[in-house]
Amino acid sequence: MDPVIGAIRQELAAHADPAIRENAQRFFKEEVRCYGMKTATATSIAKKYWKEAKSREKKDIFALCEGLYGSGMMEEAFIVSAWAPLLADRYEPDDIAVFRHWIDTYITNWAACDSLCNHAVGDLIVRYPGEIEELKRWTQSENRWMRRAAAVSLVVPAKRGIFLADALAIADLLLT
Repeated sequence: MDPVIGAIRQELAAHADPAIRENAQRFFKEEVRCYGMKTATATSIAKKYWKEAKSREKKDIFALCEGLYGSGMMEEAFIVSAWAPLLADRYEPDDIAVFRHWIDTYITNWAACDSLCNHAVGDLIVRYPGEIEELKRWTQSENRWMRRAAAVSLVVPAKRGIFLADALAIADLLLT
């Protein structure tokens, strides 16, 4: 295991609160695994360890993200969601395949889906508008989180008036 992942997990465990962990479940229909902490605490841990991770190659940071996702813990997913948009200036069109894999493999609740897609996937689409066709394909996935990802990835750009027609087209595809 990468030492950064080990250090993150130790810090997350040190901030775990059983009462918050128990209370967190009420926001979800599905079972969620979490340490139990406020999202702001997980975000602060993400910022702290980003200082150690940011100088690595993008593929190595993506590998760290995959390692964090692999635990199935919600706060580790939030760290990925904090880090991935920080790589936006390094995105390439093929990175949509990485995000598709993460969503299809690791996303198991609305919070993890929205936090990744509102920013990282949306940022990639803004940078590479041709990849919007991928989002439209996601609307036909059997995986409900992939379908949700198609819908929520354009929330932030749409708030700025970008991709409004595409956002509506995706909504129509999801309704049919």
